[in-house]
Amino acid sequence: MAAAARRGRLGREGRASLCSFLLGASVAVLPLLVGSSPALLAGPGLRGRLALALHVAGVNAALLLLYPRPLYKIAVRACFLGFAFGCGLLLSAGRSAWRHFGWYMCSLSLFHYSEYLVTAINNPRSLSLDSFLLNHSFEYNLAALSSWVEFTLEKLFFPELKQITWLSTVGLLMVIFGDCLRKAAMLTAGSNFNHIVQNEKSDTHTLVTSGVYGWFRHPSYVGWFYWSIGTQVLLCNPICVVGYALASWRFFRERIEEEEITLIHFFGEEYLEYKRKVPSGLPFIKGVKLEL
Repeated sequence: MAAAARRGRLGREGRASLCSFLLGASVAVLPLLVGSSPALLAGPGLRGRLALALHVAGVNAALLLLYPRPLYKIAVRACFLGFAFGCGLLLSAGRSAWRHFGWYMCSLSLFHYSEYLVTAINNPRSLSLDSFLLNHSFEYNLAALSSWVEFTLEKLFFPELKQITWLSTVGLLMVIFGDCLRKAAMLTAGSNFNHIVQNEKSDTHTLVTSGVYGWFRHPSYVGWFYWSIGTQVLLCNPICVVGYALASWRFFRERIEEEEITLIHFFGEEYLEYKRKVPSGLPFIKGVKLEL
């Protein structure tokens, strides 16, 4: 009971991140303050751009005054994600060709911030700057950059491709489903969840088989898999849809095999029985193969 209460409370880092995220996201109310269109980013004119610059400078100054350096490092990252979320809302509110990119910005920034927030609630002992997953890997960053380049080029040369609203809506639903599934997995696993595969079993480490873990053995990976592909469906990026699907599938196949070796070492026959009953959740991925 005490452990559950501790998980339900936000520590100092979590509170700082939440306040900073909301402070960054407050950029979404700028059109009301400057009397501009909600499409502040996509529209012409210097007044909107100046308002954005002043907002960024003012928020950063506030963070420097509010938080000492260790917390500032957390706050500035959360604020950046909040700012990206707010800018995504502004783009989404307009009718420009960048509207669907606004949906994408909201999805991407909320995914990364919620990774930190849920970790702060669930497993504060493992909380670090890496919990934002902003520096996940070089390959992850390259994939994100590739999707932005594809979207921009296709918007310039095939603008009609970026206006397929029903397809972007399907992608948005995939993103929502994937992120909700991943966060449900993190919350269900509680302190058992860690962004880094653990090689040593802690005293509190238990095998979780309830909730979404009764549907799939690796619901957090299933959620991330469909979230990542959904972001590219949302952007109507045909090349990156294929590239993300292949790269994500390969990554999770290797990650699941690595993790299951550890889980078998931790839990033995208990995990093997669970493995026989519950699928991995990812297509054509059965997990580690055991020699009989």
